[in-house]
Amino acid sequence: MVQVHVKSNPSKQWISAPTTVVTNLNPAQKPFVAAGVLAAIILFISIINAANMTQGVLFIIGIALGMTLLHARFGFTSAFRRFASVGNGQGLQAHMLMLAVASTLFAIILSTGFSFTGMEPKGYVSPVGVSVLVGSFMFGIGMQLGNGCASGTLYSVGGGQSSMILTLLAFIVGSTLGAYHFSFWMEETPALPPISLATSTGLGYGGALVLQLALFALIYWVTLQIAKKKNAPMMKALPTTTGWKKILRGSWPLFAAAIVLAVLNALTLTVRGTPWGITSGFALWGGKALMAMGIDVTSWGYFSSDANMAALKNTVLADSTSVMNIGIILGAFISVAVQGNFKPGKIKPGVAGAAIVGGLLMGYGARLAFGCNIGAYFGGIASFSLHGWVWAIMAMLGTGVALFIRPLFGLKNPKSTDSVC
Repeated sequence: MVQVHVKSNPSKQWISAPTTVVTNLNPAQKPFVAAGVLAAIILFISIINAANMTQGVLFIIGIALGMTLLHARFGFTSAFRRFASVGNGQGLQAHMLMLAVASTLFAIILSTGFSFTGMEPKGYVSPVGVSVLVGSFMFGIGMQLGNGCASGTLYSVGGGQSSMILTLLAFIVGSTLGAYHFSFWMEETPALPPISLATSTGLGYGGALVLQLALFALIYWVTLQIAKKKNAPMMKALPTTTGWKKILRGSWPLFAAAIVLAVLNALTLTVRGTPWGITSGFALWGGKALMAMGIDVTSWGYFSSDANMAALKNTVLADSTSVMNIGIILGAFISVAVQGNFKPGKIKPGVAGAAIVGGLLMGYGARLAFGCNIGAYFGGIASFSLHGWVWAIMAMLGTGVALFIRPLFGLKNPKSTDSVC
């Protein structure tokens, strides 16, 4: 396999340096592909029978999300780490494009009430308080130790990274523990009310959109200046092919994936009435597991809401977040098999320890912070919620701290002397 090492030329980051390179690809793993497609069909039928067609559509959207994340190796964790360690802003620049497109679509949807299913669309706007500050900081540390955020954990599990199974299991445990302590953090710690840059400020969705687009442009520009100053190494280009085969077989350009993710998140908003989320499904899975073991969790504050109580009592296939999570794992599995790269490996002790600690921190932190990199950062900012911006800042600070912790588990950080990062 030919690898292209692109040495730093930060000025090219205005249009992003190439994140893919044409080369020979591994043969598709047809048995795995067939198994994945068959599983998707069976699950789709089961979801429709257990719930409704809307749930089936959300499952398909989940598959599309998993495919997109896998094909671009679209990272939130890696984007934060590259920027904090060596000043590479390519990942964050893709985030700004994604958020710009999503914010534009969300502004239209939320201001007009547009919906495909008749459900009134509502963004993720949550309070800003101690719980968000602590939770997002914990999540920032956790995602760097677990080597994946919420979306990264799911698509990496589907993509065959063995250590991410440990991260996912610990994520569920941490999220369940966070649900157990939820009442304390919500009732005993200070917080501001939910603040929307659109509806709480008088700006309206049009004014809030202009403000956010300006902020995205400013962040994009700042990342360029930092990259130039630090002469940051560029991201390693991923293998791809040419023509239509690129869609299924090759890696996707980072910016193309950013746009697709934004569109899919907006589509989720118009189908189920809320943006894409992940970690509430983990708390539900943990709650159901405890109920199966005879532990009553219905008295917990987190499960006291009508929606969470109903989800706890119904089949998991009736929970939209759960079916989307399953779809992400399956979509990533099908995609990696088509690429011929499904090769689970052994887990080193240090990596295993970091995965468990990281998963616990992310799970607990996500409950405190009203979401993860998807629900709070992506969905929160696209919904014009102040808590989304606070989440981003605190998670970046957590990432900075995690850079000193990662080597204790044998994990490496990017270095400025690397040819690629």
